[in-house]
Amino acid sequence: MMKQTKYIKRVLRWIIKGIPNVTVDVNISSVNNANLLKGKNVLVTGSSTGIGFEIAKKCIQNGAKVLINGRNKEKIQKALERLENRAEALPFDISNVYNSDEFIAQAKEKLNGDIDVLVCNAGISFHEKDIMHVTIDGFNQQFDTNLKGAYFLAKSFIEKRKPEKEYCILFVSSERGFQCDDIPYGLTKASINSLVKGLSRRFYTSGIRVNGIAPGITVSEMTQINRDNLFEDRLASKRYFLPEEVAEVANFLISDASKCISGEVIACDAGEYISSYF
Repeated sequence: MMKQTKYIKRVLRWIIKGIPNVTVDVNISSVNNANLLKGKNVLVTGSSTGIGFEIAKKCIQNGAKVLINGRNKEKIQKALERLENRAEALPFDISNVYNSDEFIAQAKEKLNGDIDVLVCNAGISFHEKDIMHVTIDGFNQQFDTNLKGAYFLAKSFIEKRKPEKEYCILFVSSERGFQCDDIPYGLTKASINSLVKGLSRRFYTSGIRVNGIAPGITVSEMTQINRDNLFEDRLASKRYFLPEEVAEVANFLISDASKCISGEVIACDAGEYISSYF
């Protein structure tokens, strides 16, 4: 009822004053430290575009050796060119869980023999309106990539770790993972949030930190949001977010500066996921 009242007031305001023409630009505040991830080997899945690409780019700037990944070889090549060939690349569809072990082994070869940080970013969404628009095939595809793929990739990563070292896993979830939902994308992200906490409880004392980030609606191919104007009146922040902003948070969480943080899913949406209470 409170949400409906808020929208009714907004519509009445627009009728009286007209729809506002607002433009929102964002200046990225960046932590630039070429040594923050120095000596770390980082694998970022789904990193040919969007949030994954920006995480990979920021990791390189912070001194890491980075392996980018995606299903599409052409997109991966274009991403490498945008990164000025300062990364390694390994195409792979993470939903192919039967080959997760082989992929991790190949990734280690590309990264000087080991992976210090696994960033599980790869994900898909079919943007169904509600359960009545969900197909069995669409359900399976989203769960296969967003949950099953990330789950078994993390399992392979953990199984093949060296016992004397410290490692880090970062899952890219979504603000929808904090909410109730009836479509596959949100349900997969709610499961990822639970997985972050479960893996952290089980493996933190074994030298593996596990965290997640939960972006709000962010400029990407998936959302089709145009970065020319980030204004969106219906959001708590009154704007969309840039993948570069999310990458800043991700880099902090995978760095040694955040060693006391594990089992946390950090919302990157200016509190939109709690806005329903106001």
